[in-house]
Amino acid sequence: MEVHLITKRHVAGIALVAAVAVSLAACSSGTSNASSTTISKAKAETATSAAAFGGMAGLVAAANAEGQLNVITLPPSWANYGKIIAGFEKKYPKIKINSANPNGSSADEVSAATSLKGQSTAPDVFDIGTAVLDQNLNLMAPYKVANWADIPADFKDASGKWYYDYTGLMSIGYDSTKITTAPTSITDLLGPAYKNKVAIKGDPTQANEAASAVYLAALENGGSADNIQPGVDFFKKLKAAGNFVGVLPSQATVNSGETPVVLQWSYNNLAWGPAGGSAGNANWKTVVLPGTALGSYYNQAINVDAPDPAAARLWEEYIYSPEVQNLYLASGAYPATLAAMEKNGTVDKSVLSTVGAPPSNFVQLTAAQATAAATVLTANWKNAIK
Repeated sequence: MEVHLITKRHVAGIALVAAVAVSLAACSSGTSNASSTTISKAKAETATSAAAFGGMAGLVAAANAEGQLNVITLPPSWANYGKIIAGFEKKYPKIKINSANPNGSSADEVSAATSLKGQSTAPDVFDIGTAVLDQNLNLMAPYKVANWADIPADFKDASGKWYYDYTGLMSIGYDSTKITTAPTSITDLLGPAYKNKVAIKGDPTQANEAASAVYLAALENGGSADNIQPGVDFFKKLKAAGNFVGVLPSQATVNSGETPVVLQWSYNNLAWGPAGGSAGNANWKTVVLPGTALGSYYNQAINVDAPDPAAARLWEEYIYSPEVQNLYLASGAYPATLAAMEKNGTVDKSVLSTVGAPPSNFVQLTAAQATAAATVLTANWKNAIK
């Protein structure tokens, strides 16, 4: 697989591992011998650890009794979620996962939780960007997974309302049959070769991945995590040049030629290329630009009004298991517990060797910076690209 990773720190090997040797075989927890008596839904809704269920066996029994889990905005190609969801259903065969709005945004998650409150189809869990999370903490239920100590202190809310799960690096993906020379700076995208070709993953006022494309543009044009206006100004120029495409990109729009250049997370660009196997585009290349890399951990959280509160908590236990954290890593996304897994020997060393260590000094907006950036985007984005 040819991947262009151009960076001063040689961010090498952020690569999708197409077939990772991580076992997600069914185990005894999928067919628990625990008593059929489970705690009430009211108690499950307020459970802050598996201990409230009498331990993991009790949590599994309660989740089995619910029989379903509602997830939202998790495309199968995103950070290995196709394999992650399939692994959960294999491990816990009595629980069916309902995956809603896979191409939706963080704002869509909140909207669904609010509009579907009290219904069996409401999302049980969130995989959500920081800015939207920070504005909706009232929707999050505190819960601490069994290996809580493996998540660094600054990667989680002290009460357990949210916790980082994975990050990539903001990158440029392009179809090498349409763009023959790899971009070496974001300003290259203003050139005539990119006419009507450049897309981002949605509306930056709604979607963290799209907003992060603006943040990257800010860093590349004299801005900072505290000043993202230069990023908005860049996209105004991109629009004026006729290079910005107001289309939500997908593998289908890439293959049709509608969006041959996409700014998105490295693990998503890599999944769209040769490493994606039969679903990938053999001509799709990935570039991490020189200079300051931009990352952004997504957050896991449980809906305080989850219709399946035990299954929601079991999902979080599963997500933070080494098996799933290694699956994130295999996609090119760096999991929150990576340092702990390296220390305790549970990281898949062959995968880590292929992917490479994460950059030590990438920029990530804090919650306060992301909230301030969201205010700038809300005020200025629509006028910039009108």
